[in-house]
Amino acid sequence: MMKRVLGSAAVLALSSGMAWADFSLTILHTNDFHARFEPISKYDSGCSAEDNDAGECFGGSARLVTAIEEAKERAETWLLVDGGDQFQGTLFYTYYKGALAAEMMNKMGYDAMTVGNHEFDDGPEVLRGFMDTVDFPVLMSNADVSGEPLLADALMKSTVIEKGGEKIGLIGLTPQDTDELSSPGPNVIFTDPSDAVQGEVDKLTDMGVNKIIVLSHSGYQVDQTVAQNTDGVDVIVGGHSNTLLGDMDGAAGPYPTVVNNVQIVQAYAYGKFLGELNVTFDDAGNVTAAEGAPLIMDAAVTEDEATKSRIAEAAEPLDEIRNKVVAETAEAIDGSREACRSGECEMGNLVAEAMLDRVADQSVTVAITNGGGLRASIDAGEVTMGEVLTVLPFQNTLATFEVSGATIVEALENGVSQVEEGAGRFPQIAGLQFTWDPEAAPGERVADVWVRQGMDWAPIDPEATYLAVSNNYVRNGGDGYSMFENAANAYDFGPDLADVTAEYLAEMGPYEPFTDGRIKTVE
Repeated sequence: MMKRVLGSAAVLALSSGMAWADFSLTILHTNDFHARFEPISKYDSGCSAEDNDAGECFGGSARLVTAIEEAKERAETWLLVDGGDQFQGTLFYTYYKGALAAEMMNKMGYDAMTVGNHEFDDGPEVLRGFMDTVDFPVLMSNADVSGEPLLADALMKSTVIEKGGEKIGLIGLTPQDTDELSSPGPNVIFTDPSDAVQGEVDKLTDMGVNKIIVLSHSGYQVDQTVAQNTDGVDVIVGGHSNTLLGDMDGAAGPYPTVVNNVQIVQAYAYGKFLGELNVTFDDAGNVTAAEGAPLIMDAAVTEDEATKSRIAEAAEPLDEIRNKVVAETAEAIDGSREACRSGECEMGNLVAEAMLDRVADQSVTVAITNGGGLRASIDAGEVTMGEVLTVLPFQNTLATFEVSGATIVEALENGVSQVEEGAGRFPQIAGLQFTWDPEAAPGERVADVWVRQGMDWAPIDPEATYLAVSNNYVRNGGDGYSMFENAANAYDFGPDLADVTAEYLAEMGPYEPFTDGRIKTVE
């Protein structure tokens, strides 16, 4: 497909000596906000009012309001979009579901967003309620929703909006494995992202739209694949992998990352940055220049007082729960995404050991949980229930079941199968040890697996039956753990994982975080 052929009107204009002016567009973008309406610490968890006043906090809706308004004022023409996962992550979502996110996004003046996998955490009903409340389109191209009555008449694959007299085509993308990552129900069928994007690009091009932006909650690697496999996309605004791009320490690549002439951007997560990409198009819709950076939302950004007051008001019903001190930790507990989705991490050991400790009297000897279920770190000192709930916000329950040793090995293979993508399925464990080879092909990475037997360790027996504990999400096949779905004697209705972890922390206090080599890579 040749998107860049000039129409007859443009040819006539050029032949008569008229010159079309370049079009400049500032794309402001966020992604993976995860209900962080209040400022966050350097660990991406809660930040106290005292620390915020001392200039040690980041993000929060009040800073974003200020930063977005200032960015709009300095832009010739602006577009404000979101790469998905506004839902889930703090008590604000637990209490308000999508209502507070809708209120804040309307206040900030978003033009569009894509559906993230967490927008399905409470099924299509909560997503539809959010869509009915916001003042902008919510998009998802790579799914058939025709069989889901709550979405069939509301969720568009793409849309066209006008900015500065120019038509801009916007296309939404959601992870193809959302049915494993969340709870979309049986009526939403997810499809290949590249094919879905190309189909919408073709439709938009036929409508005369030559400036096309994909809002993609699919991850940095998938975004590069989509850019390579499609023709006609100008910009991809990403999400899902919480990727920081730019020239700062810790960045995964340049901002923008250019693949097949497509400008790919993402702005980490949790409102810690506001992405600002300045793009220039020629009259044929070609990108002739693109530059910008994720702007850090630190203390230099003044909080909007009206927004700060509104968030404080919204927090009042939550304060009694989250301000309760439940434990103490001697040092910070690392629950960072980078650590817990690639190897043994301190938070993973804490949560897995807490799970196993709770059900040890039921003869359960193995614990497996998903690294993606751990959403923050905890700093040293007093630990509040709010901090624990920020780490474990999903209201998952303990699930016990019986499986063979071979099934446990299969589960570990699933866990390490997508480590290159930072997938949330990476296994955090207790009562187990294993070695894996990141250079081997997925499905062939797990080597030695050992199980604890009293004070000793023994090789896992593929034929033996083991009693295991996980969370109900993983036990029911979430994050690719389909091998647990038909497990024997499954019981998914144990205590809340956050409560279990808080009680274990209290018993062990002051808690000493640790790693002990239970997960090793082949040397």
